Amino acid sequence: MNRTERLYRISQLLGNHRRPVPFRTLIAKLGVSNATLKRDLEYLRERLHAPIIWDRALRGYCFERGAGASTPRFELPGMWFNSSEAHALLAMQHLLESLTPGLLAAHVAPLKAQVRALLDKSDHVVDEIEKRIRILPMGQRAVPSEHFEALAHAVLARKRVQITHYHRLRNDTSVREVSPQRLVHYRDNWYLDTWDHTRADIREFALDAITAVELLTTNAKNVSERQLDGVLTTGYGIFAGKPTATAILRFTAERARWVARERWHPKQVSKFLEDGRYELRIPYADPRELVMDILKYGPEVEVVAPLALRDEVIARLKAAAGQYRQRKM
Repeated sequence: MNRTERLYRISQLLGNHRRPVPFRTLIAKLGVSNATLKRDLEYLRERLHAPIIWDRALRGYCFERGAGASTPRFELPGMWFNSSEAHALLAMQHLLESLTPGLLAAHVAPLKAQVRALLDKSDHVVDEIEKRIRILPMGQRAVPSEHFEALAHAVLARKRVQITHYHRLRNDTSVREVSPQRLVHYRDNWYLDTWDHTRADIREFALDAITAVELLTTNAKNVSERQLDGVLTTGYGIFAGKPTATAILRFTAERARWVARERWHPKQVSKFLEDGRYELRIPYADPRELVMDILKYGPEVEVVAPLALRDEVIARLKAAAGQYRQRKM
């Protein structure tokens, strides 16, 4: 429990009890030392002007009550957020702002208002928070509003849809009948998890690669979250599939200062080597996204195994270097 949480807990404990709260009770509830509790009480009194008094007769702390008042008037000055909470609220606000308007507008507007209200209750006004704390999206691909609206409706109404999907790698299109299961926002882009009736399997489609959507009257087939996660979240990144290999990556000691704090996969295994390098083991099924993430570290990472992944990265690096061969002017 951090200090902010303790201050709110102390305020809550003193405000909810009609009788003074003994020092030992506060210690037990907060799980802190005597010295820490004394400092927190002093901070509440001196810095936040909390009317906390020590009742000698009943041997406990309480809020001083005004004449004729049955409840204390003190309230902490708004809400404070730690870094994770601030990021979550701002990310939620950004996500709501970037949602395609239309079908969900009536539902999203109240939620946006509530998030803004939460931010407004902090020690600083929301405009100042937005000015001083920023979340910068990168690589966001546009999705036609009519497609987003139709797919969102199908997900919530549990109806099938017929989609025309553009396969970027093969540079061709196909028509699929699918049962939408959920919309996923990943790395600033939208994806649709589905049961693909054409392929009789679980599939995931990037919304920006869907070129046409037709709502059907047929009820959607329901797939459990456990089944979806078993296929879609066990591989690496956005590419589905049960892991078939484990990548062993070794980062330089300098790069390890950053990578050691990153989470690449829920089941990753890592360790520091004796020379300061950092070894990361990552299970994967499809290597495409993993290769892209490896390449961005250039000479600061080495693929130790498997050999096929190492060869793929070497080939990509050679191809990239080939783009920069000296040309005759």
